[in-house]
Amino acid sequence: MSLMTHVKEKADFIWSIADKLTGVYKPHEYGNVILPLTVIRRFDCMLAGTKATVDTAVKETRAAYKINTQMLERRLCQASGCPFYNTSPYTLQTLLDDPDNLAANFRQYLAGFSANVREIIKRFNFDPEITRMDEKGILYIVLQAFTTDKGDFHPNHVSNIEMGYVFEEIIRKFSESSNEDAGQHYTPREVIRLMVNILFMDDDEMLTSPDAIKTLYDPACGTGGMLSVASEYLKKLNASATLIPYGQEINDQTFAICQADTLIKGEDATHIQPGNTLSDDQFAGDTFDYILSNPPFGREWKNEKKAVLDEQKTGFAGRFGAGVPAIGDSQMLFLETVVRKMKPAGSRVAIIHNGSPLFTGDAGSGPSEIRRYLLEHDLIEAIIALPNDIFYNTGIATYIWVLSNRKSVERRGKVQLIKANGIYTKLRKSLGSKRVEISDAQIAEISRIYGAFRETEDCKIFPNEAFGYQKITVERPLIGDDGQPVKKRGKLQPDPARRDTENVPLTETIDAYMQREVLPFAPDAWVDEKRTKIGYEIPFTRYFYHYEPPQPAAEIAEDIRKIAKELDGSLDAIFKA
Repeated sequence: MSLMTHVKEKADFIWSIADKLTGVYKPHEYGNVILPLTVIRRFDCMLAGTKATVDTAVKETRAAYKINTQMLERRLCQASGCPFYNTSPYTLQTLLDDPDNLAANFRQYLAGFSANVREIIKRFNFDPEITRMDEKGILYIVLQAFTTDKGDFHPNHVSNIEMGYVFEEIIRKFSESSNEDAGQHYTPREVIRLMVNILFMDDDEMLTSPDAIKTLYDPACGTGGMLSVASEYLKKLNASATLIPYGQEINDQTFAICQADTLIKGEDATHIQPGNTLSDDQFAGDTFDYILSNPPFGREWKNEKKAVLDEQKTGFAGRFGAGVPAIGDSQMLFLETVVRKMKPAGSRVAIIHNGSPLFTGDAGSGPSEIRRYLLEHDLIEAIIALPNDIFYNTGIATYIWVLSNRKSVERRGKVQLIKANGIYTKLRKSLGSKRVEISDAQIAEISRIYGAFRETEDCKIFPNEAFGYQKITVERPLIGDDGQPVKKRGKLQPDPARRDTENVPLTETIDAYMQREVLPFAPDAWVDEKRTKIGYEIPFTRYFYHYEPPQPAAEIAEDIRKIAKELDGSLDAIFKA
């Protein structure tokens, strides 16, 4: 059975349990029960084989280590064979033996978990759901369904990577059923694989060195899909390499799943932190070797405004020294965050944005100043246009920004633009807004275009300064009542009504531009140099525009004659019938 077939089978099974909630819960509430129970069942299955060993260890060591909690925890984790344990006398299966006291015993069972698991369960706010199901008489039915053979989520039957897929698939199903934003938690796996492919490309140390250890960070990690796929991909390339994941997530449910997934893999779950990255950075001052992210598009940052502006006042000691975007869209704040998390010795970043960060904002505005900082510090390596309709929650144009502060010699001072929005495979059936996908062969094709670093019809390479311009203010003299230019203290006075602006490429001098574009038509014009501002924009689609001349008039006339001839007599037949 293929991986994705197995994932679908398990996800469909979990989805079928949600049907048992009908009448007591509305569809948009199903996740409040099913998601935490899926996590709990995974923990339960992992501990099942060592339950007796843990029970014995509890009796033997609790008295000996009652003062030393750390030693007790270490001993119980050794007994369980996992970085967590459960000291209650129950399993989910044995809870069913006493249906009259099920709710109380279930709570005792949950309280028996180690502190790290209890913290995860707490994030789900699950206790009120136990009361609700118990009062409505469905708690036994739901738990029984999870403990059938199909609900065996032991790693021997469902691998860690498969379990990660299952979590994301059921979140997507629940979100779609309630018309919620599935995409904010779920990035298509083929997009992540493409990002990871490019991120690790030509990194000889990570791909070949024995026992290489690097760090990976995602400031909006959701359920941890990007972190998981990156680790999985690296293991295939270099089994001895280690990628240590770090992430922060604002949504409690998805944070809990991500932290649970990390714990299940035996990794340090404290590296996954809750909270708002923009206003409460849990990794302030930390830097990482690699960064992957798909931050939310078009999400306003009013709630974080004070914290962001306070941090901006610290200049480049903080994250937002270059500027801040419009209040209605926070994605460029995440862009600045990942830049601040790059190691001085060298890091690589792949982050997804919509089209807005490419060009919004006039010269001198926050977005323009952020682009200016990135380009003048030679941090943008490539921007890749993805196919439309590839995400589950939006059909708009999206782009992968590849950043690096350790560019290869041939890439220094340059930006590569790749038009990959025509490289896709249509899905047989749409999944939300997702109508296309990128196949493995197409991932390889896009990666090859990136790696070749050679101009083609779908790949353009520009120097950094090509995206910059000088916004100049062109003045014309104020004309007085006697028809002559007005002067004050011998200086021509500008007429605000005749004032205009021009964008002069950084690759050209203002004087040369004025001589060619302005003075032949307005000989009395001049530039107010005090008003000149530097701006940067990346008009991606303009660079790939192909002019198609209109059809010649003679051809159009001939087409009309042909159509008229084909219709000759047809109208008469219709109206005379």
